[in-house]
Amino acid sequence: MNLKLLKPGLRPYLILIVVIFVLAAVDAGHGRFLTMATANGALQTFSTFGLVALGLGLTMLIGEFDLSVAGIFGLAGCVALLTGASDPWIGFACAVCIGVALGAAQGVIITAAGIGSVPVTLGGLLISSGIAYVLTHNRAVISDDVDLAMALNDEVAGPFSVRSLVALSVFVTAAAVFSGTRLGRDLIALGSDRRAATVAGVGVQKLLISSFIFSGATAALGGALLSFSLASASPSGLSDVLVPAAAAAILGGVSLVGGTGTPFGIAAGVLTLTVLQSGLNAIAAPPFAHDLATGWILAIVAVLDAPYFARRLIAFRKFIRQAFEYAYKR
Repeated sequence: MNLKLLKPGLRPYLILIVVIFVLAAVDAGHGRFLTMATANGALQTFSTFGLVALGLGLTMLIGEFDLSVAGIFGLAGCVALLTGASDPWIGFACAVCIGVALGAAQGVIITAAGIGSVPVTLGGLLISSGIAYVLTHNRAVISDDVDLAMALNDEVAGPFSVRSLVALSVFVTAAAVFSGTRLGRDLIALGSDRRAATVAGVGVQKLLISSFIFSGATAALGGALLSFSLASASPSGLSDVLVPAAAAAILGGVSLVGGTGTPFGIAAGVLTLTVLQSGLNAIAAPPFAHDLATGWILAIVAVLDAPYFARRLIAFRKFIRQAFEYAYKR
């Protein structure tokens, strides 16, 4: 039995709440953290790598790992500006199609060849990055549509923006499908035990390919949104999303061995990192404080998930229960 100190479904939200309370306590009396500007900054950062974390997290949920999301993110941003000069909708469509095509290709290769996802998606990362350099001739792509950039970033309904609302709507839709259909159960079954899932009638190959298609599509959408909001893109300037996306998925309750995690949990993991970053910036913490804090949180989560720690915790709980029973009998 691998006991968790907290149920995987609850832990991401508790970590988020603890981070908020700690930052609020550190900033007590200064009024720098609990502000609309900090909330807006956290949500803007959420929209930057949240969609990448969602797709990556769902591939981790089935026991795989999609390294290519960083390359697809950057490539889609460049494609969106190159094809969407006259009509942004065309740019968004082309970007997402690129992500879907690359995700499908990787999923087919993994299932057809029966090999792990890491070498395949590492190749996908390098190929997508190379294509981006070729398309842009290793130069930044600039958009003249400044009005669109401002519209995507302008505050809507308080701390939200169009970009953050799009990201949140994708999370809500994914969560509704995950919890309201058989798909969520099949994904968990696939990540928990692939052979048992096959015996139970789960379409393993189709589900695996679909997961990589979804991962590619969400990474591409995130890259396109960011590029249009910045009115610029470059093959190297949009690729630093893999580490925070993976960290957010882990904080969101997704196990590296698969079988646990939910879209809302991943959203909570992303918000934990973005609130932490925005909060530390608001209280004027040094730049390295975010990395240190994130590292400590991840280390604590890793310790709590360790089987040895779980066994010791079970033994301690058994001892406490027996002590109470003995005292009660007396």
